[in-house]
Amino acid sequence: MLEAVRLSLRLTVNDFDTEILDLIEACKMDLKVAGVVKIVDNDPLILRAVTMYAQGHFGGADIGEKYLKAYEYLKITLCMSSHYRVAESEAEADRDGINGGDGDI
Repeated sequence: MLEAVRLSLRLTVNDFDTEILDLIEACKMDLKVAGVVKIVDNDPLILRAVTMYAQGHFGGADIGEKYLKAYEYLKITLCMSSHYRVAESEAEADRDGINGGDGDI
C-alpha cells in the first residue's frame, strides 16, 4: 500500500515514507472509528480512500480540501455498505443463532 500511496502523491523518493505510513494508519483508524470493519489493503475502494486521505494531507489548502471532502464521501459510502461492515453482520447472526451461535430465537 505504501508504494501505491507514494505514487498517488507523485513522489519518487522514500524521504516521506514515515509520514505516509502514519497517514495510512491514521486513515485506517478513521475508517474503523466510523464503522468500517473490513479493511483490506488490496481492496480498490479502501486503497482509494487511503490515497485520497493522504492526498488531502499532502496537497495545498484548496487541493487538500477537495481530496478530504471526497474521502469523507467515500467513507460514508463504505460505512453504509454491508460488504465493509461484514464482521458486524456476522456477529449479529451469531447472537441470533443463525451461524450456530447460542443466541435465543
